[in-house]
Amino acid sequence: MRTCSTPSGKASVVTDHIEAFTGKGIQLKSGQTLEADIIVTATGLNLLALGGAQFVVDGHEVELPKSLGYKGMMLSDVPNAAFAVGYTNASWTLKCDLTCEYVCRLLNYMDKHGYTQCTPHNSDPSIQPEPFIDFSSSYVQRAIDQFPKQGSRKPWKLYQNYALDILTLKFGKLEDGAMTFSRSRPVAATAGELAG
Repeated sequence: MRTCSTPSGKASVVTDHIEAFTGKGIQLKSGQTLEADIIVTATGLNLLALGGAQFVVDGHEVELPKSLGYKGMMLSDVPNAAFAVGYTNASWTLKCDLTCEYVCRLLNYMDKHGYTQCTPHNSDPSIQPEPFIDFSSSYVQRAIDQFPKQGSRKPWKLYQNYALDILTLKFGKLEDGAMTFSRSRPVAATAGELAG
């Protein structure tokens, strides 16, 4: 809670919890009273992981905090689902653009090879889970335990580095050992295969 109203024109900042509103201002939990002509309230930002979407794979609900983020855009063991998270240290859209380009590459690759599913899977027991966003702001810290984790190294690490992401997402291999591809139906035979 902050106040900038003093008779001398000087500003001051007070951090405390509001106990009650009074006829003249605000009574703080510390016992201090702040006189105010106008009070503007704000509840603060509450992050909601993936907008509150719930994923179910083969009848089992995915627990986001137990998932690993793959390249900052997919979840471990969740097929055919991608999301966009931007940078905390640069333009949000830079990473979102790279994510969209990567997903298009992935879809084209799957179409070319007759795959119907792509699923990131971590088979490396040495990967250690870390908070998905390494950001100390209180609005992030309040919700970070509800988010998926990132891993201690690629492709599970979210580096917040545009140049590195260009190399990884725009030019990196799609079959990187962590992404698994599968078909839920047989690939249709070509006319030449049918004749032979």
